[in-house]
Amino acid sequence: MLDFQPWNELLHRYVNEGGLVDYRAWQRSPQQLTEWLQQLSQTNLEQLSNSQQLALWLNLYNALVVRQILKRYPIETILPRLLGIPNWIAFWAFFSRPVYKISGDRYSLNNVEHDILRQKFSEPRIHFALVCAAAGCPLLRNEAYTPENVTTQLDEDARRFINNPDKVYYDREREVLFCSKIFKWYQRDFLQAAESIPQYIQTYLATDLPLNAAIPVKYLDYDWSLNQRISS
Repeated sequence: MLDFQPWNELLHRYVNEGGLVDYRAWQRSPQQLTEWLQQLSQTNLEQLSNSQQLALWLNLYNALVVRQILKRYPIETILPRLLGIPNWIAFWAFFSRPVYKISGDRYSLNNVEHDILRQKFSEPRIHFALVCAAAGCPLLRNEAYTPENVTTQLDEDARRFINNPDKVYYDREREVLFCSKIFKWYQRDFLQAAESIPQYIQTYLATDLPLNAAIPVKYLDYDWSLNQRISS
């Protein structure tokens, strides 16, 4: 039986409403996360419904990222530098090395995102839920995804991301839509649900902006610094 309550409790404890994580405090008590991940690894995926699987993989991705950070903390960014140059090899390894075994198969973070979530569910809103521990990512929810509420939660995530001016804003004077590079990297996914990136964004905007396929789009620099808050 799926039990997301331990993960839910950890998110309540260590993640604030703004999606920032108290890694320092969490690192002092990692046992509950370790135990929950061990318990989850016994799950028989074939017995789960689609909504159960979706909630599981979203929670699992974010939990595995947190575990990866706790092993390395203190760090300032998930994109380390070597002699002042971004260390893309270490960055690639963070996401591509197998880090978890469930139902007899081993998975990397990239496997979870690209081979499972993107391929199986064809749900672009996952990109507002998966959090790679960078400030440029979506804000980490301080509650677990649940099978009963996952569709509503993803809708809320999309609205929170798109109405965050750090991620998306329209320059009325220049008539340019500035948005996160997430929309560039996963453009193919978003275009499954809308004819253009501006039209997809307008679906979730709280304000009525004149966005259409002809609106120029420019992508914001991505902030790779750690999504952390420092406890006392």
